Amino acid sequence: VERRTGDLRSDRYLDRHGLAGQHGLVDRGLAVDDDPVRRDLLARPHDEAVADVDLPQWDEHLLTVMLVHHRIAWICLAGLMTKLPVSVVESYAGHILNVHPALLPKYGGKGMYGIHVHEAVLAAGETESGCTVHLVTEEYDEGPVVLQLKCPVLADDTAESLAVRVVGLEHAAYPQALKSLVEHEGRGH
Repeated sequence: VERRTGDLRSDRYLDRHGLAGQHGLVDRGLAVDDDPVRRDLLARPHDEAVADVDLPQWDEHLLTVMLVHHRIAWICLAGLMTKLPVSVVESYAGHILNVHPALLPKYGGKGMYGIHVHEAVLAAGETESGCTVHLVTEEYDEGPVVLQLKCPVLADDTAESLAVRVVGLEHAAYPQALKSLVEHEGRGH
């Protein structure tokens, strides 16, 4: 039985990371969002590899059914602002990835996302920042680190300019981390 890597995303983030395109790592996407406006923006009916899933209130049973139906082996989160149901995290333990725009464990946790992270990095006077790809656990940003990439914080950085550099690192780190994990699993480790 063929098993697939899927993504749960609140935008076309993973496509920009190259997971669905140049690296060919994501072959089945589930566009999931609890915001109906964003969910409508996600719909790509011309793309049969993406199943648009309407999950009001994070219907745990429906999400599980969709993951099983599409034979998803790996879940890649990106831009999703809602925690996955505990049952999904438990069922896919060690097979759910997320990318965070900081060097965890610093600047992680609830409320630390997007521009807020970069503002906090600058306010703390950090000299470097970066991104972290990590395995997902029940708590925000506390799973084991798979890969971190770093960049300097420049003297004239704004939160926006730092974000641009960190996003570039995320685009490199996410496919590299997923590929490494999939290959490692394929070798029977």
